Amino acid sequence: MGWLGKMVGGTIGFMIGGPIGAVAGAAFGHTFVDKKSQEYLLNESIYQRLSYGEEAQLTFFVAVFSMLAKIAKADGRVSEKEIELIDSFMLNELHLDAQSRESAINIFRQAINSSENFEAFASQFYRTFSGQPRIIDLMMDILFRVSFADGGITFEEERMLLSAARIFNYSPTDYAMLKSKYSKGSKRFYAVLRCDESASDEEIKKQYRKLVTEYHPDKIASKGLPEEFVKFANDKFREIQEAYNNIKKERKIT
Repeated sequence: MGWLGKMVGGTIGFMIGGPIGAVAGAAFGHTFVDKKSQEYLLNESIYQRLSYGEEAQLTFFVAVFSMLAKIAKADGRVSEKEIELIDSFMLNELHLDAQSRESAINIFRQAINSSENFEAFASQFYRTFSGQPRIIDLMMDILFRVSFADGGITFEEERMLLSAARIFNYSPTDYAMLKSKYSKGSKRFYAVLRCDESASDEEIKKQYRKLVTEYHPDKIASKGLPEEFVKFANDKFREIQEAYNNIKKERKIT
C-alpha cells in the first residue's frame, strides 16, 4: 500500500510540519505531527507511520498542488479556466485515478485558502529535495507546463516561477532553456536537451546520454517521486529521446 492508501485508509503519523504538513493534514483529515510534539512521542503506537520515502512522496504530491493553487490565485481569484487547466493536467498529463484526483482537489482547495504564500510552499519543498536536482527539475517543468497550458503566462505567474527558480537555486540559463522548451520550432528540441544550437554533435551526444541516465523513470521514482507522477517522468524520458532523434535527423548525426 502506498502513501495515499495509508492516508485515506487510517490514522496516520507523519512528521512533515510547516505549510505542506498543515495542508496535508487538512486535506486528509489528519493532524500533522511535529517532531517536537510531546503528545506524539507519548502516543506514537496509535499511529500507522509513513516511511521516510512515503513522507517524501507525500511532500512532493502536496507541494505540487499547493504551488499550482497559489499560481492559479496569482491575480486574486481562481477562474473557471484555471480550474479546467488543473483538471486537464490531472486527467491528461498525470492520468490520476479517482482517489488520487479527489486527494489532489482537496489539497488544491486547502492551499488556496491557506494564509501561507507561494514562497513558503516552495521553500519547504526545496528543503526536502535540495539534494535531488532531477526532482527539482521535474517540479519546475510541471509549474511551467500548467502555467503555459492556456497559451502563455501572465506577469504575476512568471513572478512566481522566477521566485521558485530563485528558491530552488535554479540557474538563469536553465530557466531560460525550460521556458523556451514551450516555444515552437527546432530550438525547442535543444532546450529539452539543455543544449545550445551552437553545441557540437559530440556535445549533444554526451548531453543526451547524461540525461537519459539521470531521467530514467526507475531512477527518478526511487528518489521520492510519487507513483502518481511516474507517467510524467516517463513522458519526460520519451521527450528527451524525441528531441535527440529530431536533432539527429536535422544534423544528420550518425
